[in-house]
Amino acid sequence: MGSFSIWHWLIVLLIVVMVFGTKKLKNMGSDLGGAVKGFKDGMKEGGQTADEKAAETGKVAHAQTADKTTIDVEAKQKS
Repeated sequence: MGSFSIWHWLIVLLIVVMVFGTKKLKNMGSDLGGAVKGFKDGMKEGGQTADEKAAETGKVAHAQTADKTTIDVEAKQKS
């Protein structure tokens, strides 16, 4: 009584597919996979220092390249 057989799980799966539909289940699965991937990437980045992150992305840290008197500004046109 404590565990379900394979037939119980197949019936539950069939009811879930009938209620939600395969397209919605596929979208939920891909969203869940993307969330798990983002979480794993975030956990990898959380243990790195700023220098390691900059080296990994190929960018040089701003503090190392900029002179203390230099102001970096990006101009955008107004539309």
